[in-house]
Amino acid sequence: MIFKINDLKSKEVINISDGARLGFVHDAEFDSENGNITSIIIPGSYKFMGIFGKENDLSIPWENIEKIGEDLIIVKL
Repeated sequence: MIFKINDLKSKEVINISDGARLGFVHDAEFDSENGNITSIIIPGSYKFMGIFGKENDLSIPWENIEKIGEDLIIVKL
């Protein structure tokens, strides 16, 4: 399958283990040697009204992606 990063950004990420909604893809990490995606990045949520910063971004290895659908990406964490 061939994906554009913009196609991935429009999909919500769900953890199949507990049904948690993790957010939307913000970015991806690539292997510079072969151009393959190695992980997707979900931005961390903001703490109390953004005053206290935000949590760390969540990096999900490509191997943990179970299924990519039209609207969702199902992962196993």
